[in-house]
Amino acid sequence: MGRRPLFRHTALLAGLTAVSLSLTLCSCGPGGSGARALPSAVESPKLTAVDINPHDRAELRQGGTLRMAIPQYSTQWSPLQADGGESSTIAVAKPLLPTFFRSDAAGTQTPNPAYLEDAHTEQRDGRQVVVWTLNPKARWSDGTPITWRDIEANWKALNGKDPAFRAASSTGFELVSSVERGKDDHQAVMTFERPYSEWQTMFNGAANAPLLPAGKVATPELFNTAYLDAIPVTAGPFKVERMDRAAQTVTLVADPAWWGDKPLLERIVFHAMVPNTMAAAFSKGEIDLFNNGPDVAGYQLIRSTPGAAVRRAGGPDFRQFTLNSRSPALTDPTVRQAIFQAINRDVITRSDLAGLDWPTVTLNNHLLVANQNAYRDNSLGLSRYDPAEAVRKLDAAGWKLDGDVRRKDGRELNLRMVIPAGVTQAQNEAASATGMLKDIGVKVTTVTANPNEFFDKYVNRRDFDITAFSLLGTPFPASGNRTNFATNGGTNYSQAGSPAVDAAFDRAASATDAASTFEALNQADGELWKVAGMLPLYQRPQLFGARADLANIGAQGLSDIVWENVGYQK
Repeated sequence: MGRRPLFRHTALLAGLTAVSLSLTLCSCGPGGSGARALPSAVESPKLTAVDINPHDRAELRQGGTLRMAIPQYSTQWSPLQADGGESSTIAVAKPLLPTFFRSDAAGTQTPNPAYLEDAHTEQRDGRQVVVWTLNPKARWSDGTPITWRDIEANWKALNGKDPAFRAASSTGFELVSSVERGKDDHQAVMTFERPYSEWQTMFNGAANAPLLPAGKVATPELFNTAYLDAIPVTAGPFKVERMDRAAQTVTLVADPAWWGDKPLLERIVFHAMVPNTMAAAFSKGEIDLFNNGPDVAGYQLIRSTPGAAVRRAGGPDFRQFTLNSRSPALTDPTVRQAIFQAINRDVITRSDLAGLDWPTVTLNNHLLVANQNAYRDNSLGLSRYDPAEAVRKLDAAGWKLDGDVRRKDGRELNLRMVIPAGVTQAQNEAASATGMLKDIGVKVTTVTANPNEFFDKYVNRRDFDITAFSLLGTPFPASGNRTNFATNGGTNYSQAGSPAVDAAFDRAASATDAASTFEALNQADGELWKVAGMLPLYQRPQLFGARADLANIGAQGLSDIVWENVGYQK
């Protein structure tokens, strides 16, 4: 095959990569995008793909501060590191770090001209090669040019060959055999061992995969610690002005050394706060934008706040329960399947979404949401509420009812459920699941974690039996999902997997047509139901509260924020 530019590649569907306490902060839409409908499946709602109050730059005023709520003040500020996959880290990083592509509401990838002059894939000696040509004006905040050496260093850190680099994901990078200098220092030639159709996930903001400087990722120690409690080097339209853990704020200012379009905003202040306090802060004028998600009280407060707007879209995000397959009581997949069938997801979904004017439909697929054309139920009955079958499975696994609680080898079936404080949905889900599991003799002990510690102390360390949070979508079906579900995926918090799951993701990533990709993803989903590590609940609303005059940001669907274009109407 000859040289073929792929800048206008349209993503087939959305994958899922990042996590959040209640509703994940999604990558957001370009300034000129309007609202478009996502494809519909049977019984799916007609949902807007993006809702960002789009305006041209000329219609917006120069200056102003955007105060944006996030659910966590992070410790690890590198999205590439295994502990940095939480949505707050990603939200703060996006105005600061290089991303080579921009995604629109349909998942179409276009080059980010600030960093990339050209990128294309071609065949050389029977192998796939991607040639990256960088913008020679692009520089890190310490004055160092961005060159092919940065691409090489990121590949070496992320290719999975040295586990001391604690990478959030090695997807795609593990297929690369070499990165070499091209015609000059601003061109990198990347050779793949086998075909990889989703190569645009690399260094892509929509995939939460920015580029980091070679000097901060060259060794495992640097990769793991350089962005610990700090953001030492940036290369974006904004730079860090102040990080204040006591005040729980990260303040960014427009970088005068930025070589692209001048940012409209003067300053962005990220405020970390407990999720169920965000709506009240918004109504008092303390913040300008927050991700409300399925919080009914917050939704009503947005609607009653003068000068406010509700921005809502249907994206590929969902609520779910994660079961830790390495917990002593949950190592048997039959037991995990029994837990699945003992939970009445219809009841939880109706309770979580009541009052939101959002379809109360359970989600029966780990990789696709219901308003995507290829969506289907591959659960083989495991998505169905069936407490009688759950009892049979537990009996067969040797967990016998002894009074009110099941025991095996003298040990109680007592599961520790960890949830974040201040997330109404998680509290509701924990209470509901506790009662449902009690009915089949499974005891649940709930641990409520500080929001700043929920991921760092519990989820990232796999210190739970069951937990609940949302997953966030990206435009990349196979690549985006693999890190959450493959056997050695960096964010596979359930630690469940199988060779069949991994093989299906490999087929999806290398497929050359949509039908083959969809089929492989549905095969992977069927295997994920068998290993029973994650129980999907429902498609989570992308529902934001925003100042009505705030433009080019909001409920983003699959699209990226173009931070230079975010501002206030004149």
